[in-house]
Parts: sequence; structure tokens; C-alpha cells
Amino acid sequence: MIKWTIVLALATSFTACSYFKSESKTSAIAKVNSDYLYLEDIASIVPADASKEDSAIIVRHYIDRWAAKKLLIDVAERNLSDNKKAAFDTLIQQYKIDLYTKAYLEEVVKRTTDTVVALAELKDYYKQNKDNFKTNATLVRLRYIDINKDNPRYETIKSKFFDFRKSDKKFWDTYTLQLNSFALNDSVWVEMSQVYAKLPFITPDNRDQYIIPGKTIQKTEGGHNYLVKISNVIDKNQIAPFDYLKPTLKEVIINKRKLELIKNFEKEITNDAIKDKKYEVYP
Repeated sequence: MIKWTIVLALATSFTACSYFKSESKTSAIAKVNSDYLYLEDIASIVPADASKEDSAIIVRHYIDRWAAKKLLIDVAERNLSDNKKAAFDTLIQQYKIDLYTKAYLEEVVKRTTDTVVALAELKDYYKQNKDNFKTNATLVRLRYIDINKDNPRYETIKSKFFDFRKSDKKFWDTYTLQLNSFALNDSVWVEMSQVYAKLPFITPDNRDQYIIPGKTIQKTEGGHNYLVKISNVIDKNQIAPFDYLKPTLKEVIINKRKLELIKNFEKEITNDAIKDKKYEVYP
């Protein structure tokens, strides 16, 4: 333990002293065959708030793991067949190529792709492709409030809810503070999973009783009064509405732009290479 405490102290002092940052790696603390582990390599592995005992354990564990990996790769290189090693080397090289090209293309795309999509373009794309966008679940447009059963303004709030007017915005800005939860914008499509979460009296078994276009619901359960107005319903496997798909359509269009940009960029650098005689195909 004393030995690793000394190593730790040296590593700590190494990180704190700018002089050593410009020195070459000469302070080896472990060796496996011809590979060395240096103080520089462990300088940042110990948390600043670790005790000396914990720090020594962390350092020793790191060194043991480093040694085990070096020994394993050495054994693997000596025992794997040449064919397997060649195959792995090819995979490694291909992986490097893929990483480099992917990272570079992402930077090119990030700098040059236009991410602004006009509403007219969204609508046009939806019109041409809407048959490909079917709902995965039942969609509902509704408004609801969850209010305590004993709220003294319950009748007033209920009246305003079922005779809902945009001109009552000031009223709702005041009284929504008294609600447990609410959703007053019935122009937004939501999936049934969200309905189940907010209106627990509605379940998959009884939803057909409640989820009906135009239906109004008053339900008291567990000290809560639920007031609900169902505006519209679209069943599963039907064409999804435009408003619900807008975010998805935007992503689809932007991704198409990115793919087209990459295709054109690859074509451009190939043509430039041919022009500069950096790329030739021999007959």
C-alpha cells in the first residue's frame, strides 16, 4: 500500500507542476513486455476528493487492468491465425474510414443544410405522401380539466369549460392555478397513452364508451372532478392528420436535403479529382 501511495503522490504532483508537462515520458511505473505505463498516463484517473487509501486502490486497479489488456492482446496476436488477424485488420481499417468520412460529412451537412421548411412545402409533401403516414395509435383532440371535488368555484369553472370561448382567456389564466391538471387547447392531437395518463377513469377496456367525437364527460373519482370535451378522434391505421405530422414531415424533408447534399458533394469531389487527375480509371 505504501508503494502505491508514493506512486499516487508522484502522479498528483505531476499534474500540479507545469514543468513536467513539457518533459518526455521517462517516469515509467509499470511494464509489460516492451510496453510501458507512465505517470502521465494515470495523472487524471484519481478524483480530487478521493482519500489516499482509495486513490491507491484506484491507481493499482488501473495498472492491473492496463497490464491485463496488454497481456491479452499479446496472447491473441500470437495465437490467432494470420487469416483472422488480416480479416480483423481490414475491419479496423474500414471502421476508421467510416468514422472519418461520417464525421466529416456531418460537419459539411451541418454547415450547409437549409433547415428552414416553408409551410407550403410541408403541405405539398403531405399531400403527395399522406398515404404513407398511417397512425400507429388512436389519436384524440380534446380539452379537459381535473379539479378538486370541493372547489368553491366548481360550478362557475364548469360552466366556462363547457361554454368555452377564446375571449375567456383572462378567466382561465386566473383559475387554472386552482386545477390539478388541464389541457385547454383542443387543436392538438394526442395519443391515447397520454389520455390514459391524465384521465385515469378512461381505460383500454372502456375507452369506446368515452372516446367519441363531440362527447362531453363529467366524472367524479377519488376526490377529483374531471370535465372533458372530445373534439375529434382518428382510429389506428388511418391517415394521420397534417397538424400531427408537421414535426415529422419537417424532419423527413430536412433528411432528404441532407442525403441529396451528400450525394452531390460526393459527385463534386469525384469530378474535381478526375479534373485534377487525382482519380483515374485504367482501361
